[in-house]
Amino acid sequence: MSKKLRIGLFGFGVVGQGLYDIFTHTTDFNAEIVKICVKNPHKSRPLPADRFTFDPDDILGDPTINLVVEMINNTEDAYIIAKTALQNGKTVVSASKKMIAENLEELVALQNQYNTPILYEAAVCGSIPIIRNLEEYYDNELLYSVSGIVNGTSNYILSKIFQENLSYETALRQAQEAGFAETDPTADVGGFDALNKLCLLVTHSYGIFVKPEELFNYGIQSLSKHDIQFAKEKGLKIKLVAQTRKLTDDTITAFVMPQFIAPNDYLYSVENEYNGVAVEAAFADKQFFMGKGAGGHPTGSAVLSDISACRYDYQYEYKKHQHTRIHYTNDVILEVYVRYYQEAVLDVIPFLQIHEKYSSHNFHYIIGDINLSDLILIKSDLATQDLFIANTGKKTTASKPLTAPIFVSDQKYI
Repeated sequence: MSKKLRIGLFGFGVVGQGLYDIFTHTTDFNAEIVKICVKNPHKSRPLPADRFTFDPDDILGDPTINLVVEMINNTEDAYIIAKTALQNGKTVVSASKKMIAENLEELVALQNQYNTPILYEAAVCGSIPIIRNLEEYYDNELLYSVSGIVNGTSNYILSKIFQENLSYETALRQAQEAGFAETDPTADVGGFDALNKLCLLVTHSYGIFVKPEELFNYGIQSLSKHDIQFAKEKGLKIKLVAQTRKLTDDTITAFVMPQFIAPNDYLYSVENEYNGVAVEAAFADKQFFMGKGAGGHPTGSAVLSDISACRYDYQYEYKKHQHTRIHYTNDVILEVYVRYYQEAVLDVIPFLQIHEKYSSHNFHYIIGDINLSDLILIKSDLATQDLFIANTGKKTTASKPLTAPIFVSDQKYI
């Protein structure tokens, strides 16, 4: 038998309203939204005023509310809400990927301490049930890699560029007009949103905690017509790809970068606001998940799935953490494409080996091997240079035989 859920909802934006709309069309669910906490008392809303509160304690301090659903934009406030709810014995469902990525280890410890679950399927890839699949289905001993398009905004922009021959600037403007991109789109086009989601994918893939600042991310904001032309001449597309993969039996890596994608790749046909995740394992071979990664109803459906699981006291067990031998490293060799205008740029990028170099009066590019750890060291310098970097996807190898972890985060195993 399912238990009755009395829900306190934080946030009533696009996703919150999408969830409420789904609730009104779902029967026999044995759950009700008791109170909705919002910030702005002057904003017009499509529900009666008595459904709302402006005091978080009206939810967090109400002993009759047993489930807190958190969907707000403020990372600090979201953390306080989630932490307080868990300490008060309330189950938490959250869609705040940045908050969870930055605080996951502590939140899991609170889950264990108070025996109150926190679920966050909606924090990664909208409607795609990737977290629960990684948590329940794939053993980390047999999981080779998880890679995908996990940000709908950047994919929408790139789709417009390659399908409709738009410039980056025009495609970004259309994404903003369509409501997919914020006025300041840095989190999406800079790869930061994908980075936070990747941290969660690493945890559920391989059973270790990693912080966003430990991983490399590079976005699409410096994409130019020359990079688009290069890709098209090769019959390729450019996608912003988040990936984690096993290098040896006990070592993995992870990063977010633009990548050249060939037509035979699953990600080649993932367009617009859709997300796609490819999972490669020893015996299951390759499996592919695709669905809408943005919008109120797709994300709301993932939240609803978590709420449904809460009726039966489901929680992530983090079983991979209990016996993991996996360590994280950035000491990895990648083959990358770098487009630039001034030769001095090459003084910044420490190539290990150069495979191809092209020069014209308009632009230059170089393809060569580089250590991911070196990219992290020069990350702040890259942001000041007029260049674009993309992973060719042809090489991801440990820089030398790994007999011991080269880089281990300050993770604690459960």
